[in-house]
Amino acid sequence: MPFSGKTAIVTGAASGIGQACAELLGRRNARVVLVDWNAEAGEQAAAHIRSLGLEAHYCRADVSQAREVEQAVEETLARYGRLDVLINNAAVQILGTLTETTQEQWERMQSVNLEGVFLCSRYAIPAMLRTGGGSIVNMSSALGLVGDPDLAAYGAFKGGIIALTKAMAIGYGPHGIRVNCICPGDVNTPMVQEFFAKAPDPERFRTEVASHYALRRIAEPAEIAEAAAFLASGAASFITGTALVVDGGLTSRCY
Repeated sequence: MPFSGKTAIVTGAASGIGQACAELLGRRNARVVLVDWNAEAGEQAAAHIRSLGLEAHYCRADVSQAREVEQAVEETLARYGRLDVLINNAAVQILGTLTETTQEQWERMQSVNLEGVFLCSRYAIPAMLRTGGGSIVNMSSALGLVGDPDLAAYGAFKGGIIALTKAMAIGYGPHGIRVNCICPGDVNTPMVQEFFAKAPDPERFRTEVASHYALRRIAEPAEIAEAAAFLASGAASFITGTALVVDGGLTSRCY
């Protein structure tokens, strides 16, 4: 099993991609710490993984709060003694063009989507260094590569994750820490389902969105989790500083 004896933290793990990542790492024998601000959903997600006979622990933290992130890493080390994998997945999405986006909305998305990656990595890296290295996987987006005027702020911070990933990979590669990111397209998560539900005809809108993909569908969380688990594992031992696009061909289109 690729993660035997390894400990992994997954943020935003109460639902969607984060929950899928946590379960998959657990199935591959990692000891998984699920970090999320939503205590009820986080506990349920961890309990589900434990019901499968796997090792999982929930830790409440808002990734935009430095002290809470620090405590989550401390709790992980106190419980398992080491940290080998960090999946920075927590994110919020607020729809809006640049001029429609308020300063408060901008700051909220920045604090979770980009600063959260910075804070979690800042506290995880020293723990990884103590045991000879590790792997960090940051969840960016196809919108970090291409533009959507209705998600201007969201795309800005997802693009920032790509740049931060490369800087971290260069800085900590000599110390045995690999850092990569994933750029998914639309994924069938509660966040995306809520987005579709706001349309006058949700099913028609979903079909229209899917038509822009080469595969004519959006992704399932488990498909993104497979990519994250690969990058986190020894199978990707010579991959660092990369942005892996997992978008069903969405960004391959020109016209």
